[in-house]
Amino acid sequence: MKIDILTLFPNMFDGVFSESIIKRAIQNNKVEINLHDFRDFTDDPHNKVDDTPYGGGAGMVLMAQPIYDCVESLKSDDSFIILMTPDGVSYKQSMAYDLSKKKHIIIICGHYEGFDERIRNLCDLEVSIGDYVLTGGEIPSMAIVDSVVRLLPGVINEQSHMEDSFNNSLLDYPTYTKPRVFRGMEVPDVLLSGDHKKIDEYRYREAFNKTKSRRPDLLEK
Repeated sequence: MKIDILTLFPNMFDGVFSESIIKRAIQNNKVEINLHDFRDFTDDPHNKVDDTPYGGGAGMVLMAQPIYDCVESLKSDDSFIILMTPDGVSYKQSMAYDLSKKKHIIIICGHYEGFDERIRNLCDLEVSIGDYVLTGGEIPSMAIVDSVVRLLPGVINEQSHMEDSFNNSLLDYPTYTKPRVFRGMEVPDVLLSGDHKKIDEYRYREAFNKTKSRRPDLLEK
């Protein structure tokens, strides 16, 4: 998979993409991630990428020209273009699975007060990671990349993500490790029984009860 990210702040991504699973996925050629400062594509003589909004109002608005030119320099027949925006569809684990099957993803990070409405015409999907406002699309785009890359074949053990929270509309079951007793809190006996059928039943029951208690909306779906 190839991922291209359009941003005004490429240095924000250094730590995230140079550690842990994403770092290993890049080193093992499971994914190629490129960062593009779309300021490099502006044709404004003062290197501007934003301007005041028509009709007045607070803040600055990202101009269409730099983003169009940047996307068009990267786009191919395999490209799938995502715009990070608070009014996009809410991101879900099922979307991460769908995106993990794409060959090439281009992510546009908005910033400032917003972006020229015509930029939406470039995109195949508009995504929000929640009902709150951040300073830009960089942190949400990191979340998208992290959730997708871990699903690529060979990046992590397949069973690990098949048992993740939100698969089958359930939160994850509780897990334990050594020691068996910690400050008076004991590991449930069933997990020490060696009876895998009973362990599976216990885990499903715990996942169901946790979901019913904390996220009943998932069960309704």
